[in-house]
Amino acid sequence: MKVLPTEISTYIKARPEHEELLEIILDLGRVPVARFPSGDITIGMADIEYSTIRYVCDRVGNFGADNRAGIERTLHRISALRNRRGEVVGLTCRRGRAIFGQIEIVRDIIESGKSILLLGPPGIGKTTMLREMARVIASELGKRAVVVDTSNEIAGDGDIPHEGIGSARRMQVPTPDKQHHVMIEAVENHMPEVIIIDEIGTELEASAARTIAERGVQLIGTAHGNKLENLLANPTLSDLIGGVETVTLGDEEARRRGTQKAILERRSSPTFDILIEIQNRDQLSIHPDVSTSVDALLLRDEVVTEIRTVQDGQIKIERTSSRRNSAAQSIGRTLDASSDRHHNQRPTKVYPFGISRKRLAQAASSLGLQIMLAREIDETDVVITLRNYYQNNSTTIQQIEDHNIPIYVLRNSSQSQIQSCISDVVAMHNTYLSDPFTDTENAAKKVINTGKAIELQPADAFIRRQQHEIANQYALGSKSVGEEPNRRVRFFTSYEEISN
Repeated sequence: MKVLPTEISTYIKARPEHEELLEIILDLGRVPVARFPSGDITIGMADIEYSTIRYVCDRVGNFGADNRAGIERTLHRISALRNRRGEVVGLTCRRGRAIFGQIEIVRDIIESGKSILLLGPPGIGKTTMLREMARVIASELGKRAVVVDTSNEIAGDGDIPHEGIGSARRMQVPTPDKQHHVMIEAVENHMPEVIIIDEIGTELEASAARTIAERGVQLIGTAHGNKLENLLANPTLSDLIGGVETVTLGDEEARRRGTQKAILERRSSPTFDILIEIQNRDQLSIHPDVSTSVDALLLRDEVVTEIRTVQDGQIKIERTSSRRNSAAQSIGRTLDASSDRHHNQRPTKVYPFGISRKRLAQAASSLGLQIMLAREIDETDVVITLRNYYQNNSTTIQQIEDHNIPIYVLRNSSQSQIQSCISDVVAMHNTYLSDPFTDTENAAKKVINTGKAIELQPADAFIRRQQHEIANQYALGSKSVGEEPNRRVRFFTSYEEISN
């Protein structure tokens, strides 16, 4: 409240639910907005001017490369919106708080000394749980713990960390792209028993996490994604749970296993031993053995998890097993097509962007697979490119994504990388050519009968493209909505399209 203009802070304090405040939004030329769990409230005053934005900026810490600032010795976070000249034209002021006693539901897991990965949607409380874990590990269990704090979100702004992390030490990260360096430095210089890290999101950070785990240090972190399946389908972060590779079996071994010749297997041991999916603040889904869960997903077997729930202050634990409808199982379905080669289906059309056409053709030939090298984007089934081309986000990449064409991104142009990619691409394409998409057709019929729009389950770009074609066959409108990995297709009537 002290960094806000008086008229805003006075208004907030006067509201009976002011203790529940989540965020305050200050955007140039608009009235300020206060966000509460019950909904957004417009603060009745004049539109925000430059002077109001500068007033707040002058009273908070410095903005880093990630456009985040804080207030010293607090957990509050102020995020900036900037115009093309780099001037701040909007602020999101998020209230941070330490919640003690929140991790009793997983205390036995923390005490086990195993590495733990937390997943969950934004705002579900991953960072809050991470902070409390740091406090318990350092202050109650007496272990040497180091928090790698990229945006000062775990331990607050300023040089003195917030009491929420207890006696754990905090290492600040100068810029987000240096996070992996600081992770390794923490191990090499400060002899921690436990390292706590928020938002592992890049390949370098995933590699640093593996290095830490291999040195026998307990690692506790969070990553982008809601479920285990999201990580398995994410080429950048799948190494955290062991990664995935295509393995071709001999005829005898395939018969012995009762599988196709081409199968998906876990590439290596997971970096994290245990994975926790935060479903809500009082319920967790826990994979007590990540290796077992990943293997089950790839084999399309039942996945065994623990559901832990807090009810009336009591912790309830249930073991459950299910065949999870997941991105990982979609990957697994591609194997049914790979060993038979599907000679009766047309070759997969591949558009190489930044990769030698000759090397792609040679890789396909060495695997005995048929592909066609497309000349135009609108004639292709799939695009294969290199990481640096994809990250540049060129006009070509944007055009490809606008057409819902699947993009396979390679780390490098080595022959092994290209061969593995070609194998996956052909298997994926042939499987979807033969898939009847019964659920999608049923959804289309339901939209026609009821006139109400339906959003399908999240799917990768291969499936979404087929779903758009089915919508067209039924004379329905369709569009892709949401962000990866939860991007999905929405079916609606042409009337709805006109009215919207």
